[in-house]
Amino acid sequence: VLGEAEDCKNPTEVEMTQLVMPCHANHLGELSTGQMLKWMDVTACLSAERHAGLLCVTASMDDFQVEEAIKVGQAVYIKAQVNRAFNTSMEVGIDVRVEDLSTGNQKLVCMAHSTFVARSLSGEKVQLQALIPRTSEERLQHTLAAERRRMRLAHADTILELVHGCSFQDVCEVTLGPNVDYGKELVPAERTRVHSVELVLPPHANHQGNTFGGQIMAWMEAVATISASRLCRAHATLRDIDMFQFRGPSQVGDRLTLKSIVNNAFRKSMEVGVCVEAYRQGDCSPASLRHINSAFMTFVVLDDNGAWVSVPTVHVSSEDGERRYREAIARKKIRLDRYEL
Repeated sequence: VLGEAEDCKNPTEVEMTQLVMPCHANHLGELSTGQMLKWMDVTACLSAERHAGLLCVTASMDDFQVEEAIKVGQAVYIKAQVNRAFNTSMEVGIDVRVEDLSTGNQKLVCMAHSTFVARSLSGEKVQLQALIPRTSEERLQHTLAAERRRMRLAHADTILELVHGCSFQDVCEVTLGPNVDYGKELVPAERTRVHSVELVLPPHANHQGNTFGGQIMAWMEAVATISASRLCRAHATLRDIDMFQFRGPSQVGDRLTLKSIVNNAFRKSMEVGVCVEAYRQGDCSPASLRHINSAFMTFVVLDDNGAWVSVPTVHVSSEDGERRYREAIARKKIRLDRYEL
């Protein structure tokens, strides 16, 4: 029976199993999202490399939502497999589930899609072999992968179209509802700004010598959590991450600067933007900074019963802050439209 099951298994499928220990958890005794992102990135990368037969790097991750908290002592199952290979990139689907070992009950935590690129030993992109779907589910994901790719490529243009093509009031009403409470406490966005620096050491590098993408994600999640918590003066919980793209690699010895700020606060959630740049020792001039990644994360604050609570309103006082404020509304509208689909 085991042999038959193995014959039906997708050859690119990789599964990671982890027992959540206190060292993986936050102060609430729950698995930190940063640690989960590390595990997801490792599993997806190994799946991509199975198909490519070469070293692969994370190019981007689509937006995803965390549906269930994972507690210390529970088991986490992360499964990844290649959905489709394009010319030089491939989409990897990731499924994360949690099991309560005392009851055997399993719950879905999140589903995500990452894009990976295969690299030759000289660092050049490599033409990939096509992936032939075998089951009805694989054929469905193979078809949907093309549509998700189209949405990725059009994402930036869609944001600009929403920001410039709609009136501010129209977008607010679609996103927040017609009766927005503008009388809530106003918190200056600058109060939520966080700066941090990380020195990339060998333990932070992957098997290719580049800074591990999952580690960068974890550092980003940490500073974003501080920004969100500053706004509401309570511990904020990451709810979802918007689509993001790695714009370039970094290596051991790089200094990574991380900057985060709350872009906008909605009734019971807030968006935090995070930017990561890299520089080498002895050359930290603005011209030498390399943009590694930018991401947008949505946080909520939970009461003792796990319900979302209202958050203060963000006050922006600069042209750049106004741009971030409007773009956050556009991204929220895109997320709402996708959920309806």
